[in-house]
Amino acid sequence: MSADGHPYDHDHDHSQDHAHDHAHGHDAHEPLVIEDEAGNIEGQILVAALQALLVERNLVAPGEVRREIERIESPGVHLGAKIVARAWIDDDFRRRLLADGKSAVAELGIGVGEAQLIVVENDPATHNLVCCTLCSCYPRSILGQPPAWYISKAYRARAVREPRAVLKEFGLELPAGVQLVVHDSNADMRYLVLPQRPEGTDDLDEAALADLVTRDCMIGVAVLPAA
Repeated sequence: MSADGHPYDHDHDHSQDHAHDHAHGHDAHEPLVIEDEAGNIEGQILVAALQALLVERNLVAPGEVRREIERIESPGVHLGAKIVARAWIDDDFRRRLLADGKSAVAELGIGVGEAQLIVVENDPATHNLVCCTLCSCYPRSILGQPPAWYISKAYRARAVREPRAVLKEFGLELPAGVQLVVHDSNADMRYLVLPQRPEGTDDLDEAALADLVTRDCMIGVAVLPAA
């Protein structure tokens, strides 16, 4: 079960047994860091301060640094964006995608190297979040390499224990009435979040829609703003 009391998938095909502690402690949760080694928290603070200063002085645009990091860390993210954009404009494809992700994306000439691809759809009442509690299971064939935070111990542990707190640290605060479902990837299946199409994009073609899609929204730690 997720921290919201809803089911999440965590049937790993790993040699070791594992269990999740879902109880909320009274102590402050550990910060979600990029890596777990000592010294990285200070590094993150310095990077965040520098980025804020560059934006304040109009040397970079808001979100430009994030997009560049995504480009470097996830060279294949455009494939996931292509899948999402097609699902937004083609309801028949969207239904096939939700029923059998691997077969559906093959229609676009995209091969999924993982055993199975499960696509979960966000809607006004439900938000999906993807993690891998034991290792770094991730749809690399369509999103490239996972970001460092995705494989960090902090994210892997806390995504199932306190997902709303984790999302808040990413700048995403879900309304109380939205159901949050956490999906735990494993060796046999990978998850891809199909985000909601942003409002104000009715006039955009498929290529323009794909340009809006980010890696983070396909993991579930972000949502796309209205155009």
